[in-house]
Amino acid sequence: MSTIATPWRCPTCREDVASPFCPGCGERPVGPPDFTLKGVFAQLLKTIGGLDGRVLRSLRLLIVQPGALTNAYIAGQRKPLVGPFQLFFLANFAFFIVQSLTHTKIFSSTLDSHLRHQDWSEAARALLTRHLQATHDTIARFAPLFDQAVVLNAKAFIILMVVPFALLLPPVFFGSRRPFAVHMAFALHLYAMLLLLFCAALGVVGIDVLRGGVGLESTWMDNLLTIVNLVVCWVYLYLAIGRVYGGGPMLRAVKALGLSLAVGAIVLGYRFTVFLITLYGISGPPT
Repeated sequence: MSTIATPWRCPTCREDVASPFCPGCGERPVGPPDFTLKGVFAQLLKTIGGLDGRVLRSLRLLIVQPGALTNAYIAGQRKPLVGPFQLFFLANFAFFIVQSLTHTKIFSSTLDSHLRHQDWSEAARALLTRHLQATHDTIARFAPLFDQAVVLNAKAFIILMVVPFALLLPPVFFGSRRPFAVHMAFALHLYAMLLLLFCAALGVVGIDVLRGGVGLESTWMDNLLTIVNLVVCWVYLYLAIGRVYGGGPMLRAVKALGLSLAVGAIVLGYRFTVFLITLYGISGPPT
């Protein structure tokens, strides 16, 4: 067994060790921790440096080469890249950070917005009325609770958008005979890309607000960003499908268009689902 010149004491096992690594827990002699500002900053850079190589490599493939990250997952490349679920949740984290900075909500609409400005507003008003009657609650008490809870629910259940899209892929690409894990990875990579796209859209909204605009309150701005997002999604899917599933250009274009429209429908469905989860997740007033 290899030894080192100076024995050291494992901080975890509290045992004297004469090897490069503690045989009990795997610790290694790194010396006493440096709690100075310089030392903490150096440790932060080291931690980020160990992570960002994989993250940046994964992001580059995700953005620049649609479908390449899914192919790498199929090929079994795990060490140099971030896994599909990890990448999705990192993109989700970035998205909600940008939402907080721009004070613009995409998935977590307020109760007033659900009741007045959504395609399902009439249904939402009817459901709310029945719920308030059943719980003997008032809208004055319920509304602020809803607006607070809907933000948390929109973050917690965002994976619900990925699942229905993944379930669409086996029948759409039946001839490819891919296992469902591949379809799930493809869906996770797509939605990670979409969350980053939403970050860019929120940046545009934030700039508009800083210049005195009304952001997404403007129908023109809302419609423009929706069209741009759908077009980018269609182009991205067209390229990603070619790398992962193959097929002729015309067939890929048609499938990409259909799946892009499905993405839009799923986003709307998710917002309504979050409304329902929040509506029925808040208990009535204490008796």
